[in-house]
Amino acid sequence: MNNDPLHGKTLKSIVEQLVDFYGFDTLGELIKIKCFTENPSVKSSLTFLRKTDWARKKVEDLYVRTLPKLK
Repeated sequence: MNNDPLHGKTLKSIVEQLVDFYGFDTLGELIKIKCFTENPSVKSSLTFLRKTDWARKKVEDLYVRTLPKLK
């Protein structure tokens, strides 16, 4: 049994769930990165996050903290 909450999750599904739950406005407040605050879209966010490890880590950490609320 894998206890990693990110196991089997694509970055796309993580970003989509966070956007559905918080919306881009709140997401941009929680994680201060331009892809969430300036003309945000899932596609542009994924492009940035796939190239930027520190930002991806912040998104993944927020997802893990949000997981109990998503269920």
